Amino acid sequence: MRKNTVAIIAFDRISPFHLSVPCAVFGEDQTCEPGPRFMQMVCSAETKRLDTAAGFSIDTPYSLKDVAKASLVIVPSWRDPDEMPPPALLNALRAAHRRGALVVGLCLGAYVLAAAGLLDGRPATTHWYWAADLAARYPKIEVDPNVLYIDDGDVITSAGTAAAIDCCLHILRSRWGVDISNRVARRMVVSPHRQRGQGQFIQRPVPKESARDHFSKLLDWVSEHLDQQHSLDALAERALMTRRTFTRRFRDTMGVTVGRWILHQRLELAQQLLETTDHSIDLIASMAGFGSPGSLRQHFRRIFNTTPLNYRRSFRG
Repeated sequence: MRKNTVAIIAFDRISPFHLSVPCAVFGEDQTCEPGPRFMQMVCSAETKRLDTAAGFSIDTPYSLKDVAKASLVIVPSWRDPDEMPPPALLNALRAAHRRGALVVGLCLGAYVLAAAGLLDGRPATTHWYWAADLAARYPKIEVDPNVLYIDDGDVITSAGTAAAIDCCLHILRSRWGVDISNRVARRMVVSPHRQRGQGQFIQRPVPKESARDHFSKLLDWVSEHLDQQHSLDALAERALMTRRTFTRRFRDTMGVTVGRWILHQRLELAQQLLETTDHSIDLIASMAGFGSPGSLRQHFRRIFNTTPLNYRRSFRG
């Protein structure tokens, strides 16, 4: 297994976009910039020449045998949730996981990791449209349809399509540092870090324009006043609704509860402050509305499996 070697699994009828995401993140020309250099291999899970979903073919010199060289193995999608992946691919993923490689399933690639048994007893995600199906097929998996990606240490899964970019940037950010991930994000002209999740994209009845605008203004106001405490009653009053109607409307519109959404905003603000300022942990806890540094540490450990101080050390070099 070679450090900084990336194996990206390709298969017949693969979506070119899904294949291109990890290729763009880990394969961009970085010769003029400091940072890690990745050896990238597009490994065919089937024949050497593969058809794509866009009508053209790709030809790669790498096969599943080359997966054994990689420290990072990415399954960018899968062609059909109803189709069991080939045994050779599942065996290659299991072997990679056993030897300590980081294994990633982007979008429907989570189905391939699930079929290999790598997600049993773990939290995972996939495209929101298929989340319920994944949970039904593999009941041992804790499927979360609202997040953009889930990092469970040695196994990572992401939501659909563009969320694969978020996930790959997260891998860069958490394993190789914020500087390199930010440079790649700027080059790709995308946000280096999104955190609101895919709950906002789940297909639901579209609210009336006035209600949507009102919610947007309320969300903006809360985001600008995260240092304050926000009760459901106070927010419902500001939204000109009863508490019951407000909580139901919020969940239908945002895909998460009020409390969970506010917590995510506070965590995102705390991350930004830890990365970009020299403020003390006490001050950041206050500015982000956690009330006490102990509360900030508790949520950081539960959500990110680290402490604010260690997070700062990791993402500020």
